[in-house]
Amino acid sequence: MDTEMKNLFSIEGKTALVSGGSRGIGEMIAAGFLNYGARVYLSSRKAAVCDATAKRLSDRYGRECLSLPADLSDLKGIEYLAKALSERENKLDILVNNAGATWGASLEQFPEVGWDKVMDTNVKAIFFLTQKLLPLLRKSASSENPARVINIGSIDGIKTPSFDNFSYGPSKAAVHHLTRVLAARLIKDHIIVNAIAPGPFPTWMLSSGVGFGGKIEGDGVDWDLVGQGNPSGRVGTLEDISGLAIFLSSRAGAYVVGQTIPCDGGMVAVS
Repeated sequence: MDTEMKNLFSIEGKTALVSGGSRGIGEMIAAGFLNYGARVYLSSRKAAVCDATAKRLSDRYGRECLSLPADLSDLKGIEYLAKALSERENKLDILVNNAGATWGASLEQFPEVGWDKVMDTNVKAIFFLTQKLLPLLRKSASSENPARVINIGSIDGIKTPSFDNFSYGPSKAAVHHLTRVLAARLIKDHIIVNAIAPGPFPTWMLSSGVGFGGKIEGDGVDWDLVGQGNPSGRVGTLEDISGLAIFLSSRAGAYVVGQTIPCDGGMVAVS
């Protein structure tokens, strides 16, 4: 087989930043990247949790996983993260904009703070973190090997959400459209922008929504039961979400531009 074909899905030696990488989908993507040979920076709001996750993943995969904690809900935190990364790296191959927030309340009681927090974290942070990291992405980018930006949206931005989290779905719909806007502008700089819209995965966010109290495993946690409501009969796994992210970051995904790809076991297809 041709050498290039053998390396079609390789991200060996690439440097990635995963925001919201200390748990959930961000941690799953970071794990997949490390397992496939990338060097990964994690960022999340809670420094101790971010540090612990980075060490755990480094130990598990024998690859360098580094912690850069930052609060991305405001511009100050975004600028801090961009500066901290630029002091350590002269280029960035992959940016995964995964940091996110949700807020649950009834329609009648939904507060302004719940609207603003979700929109700031889920939409504004993606735009401004990408903006601030453009110098590092441009230094990595070439026509033969483009830099990649992967925005994490949600199927709740495609279909009507199941929960009363009224700012979350609209914020993710905005992420999907922002992805197309950024893709159209940045492809000429050899920076490819796409989005993934996850469905149900065993994360803290979904655990809170389905009544597991934020727990991922242990007593009272039954992901098989949650998966029964999915056309595929299960919730997603690390392999599902990281496999798609690796595809989008590799040569195999280099002609996919500005798309939002559901990773949901069929929930959007039957909605």
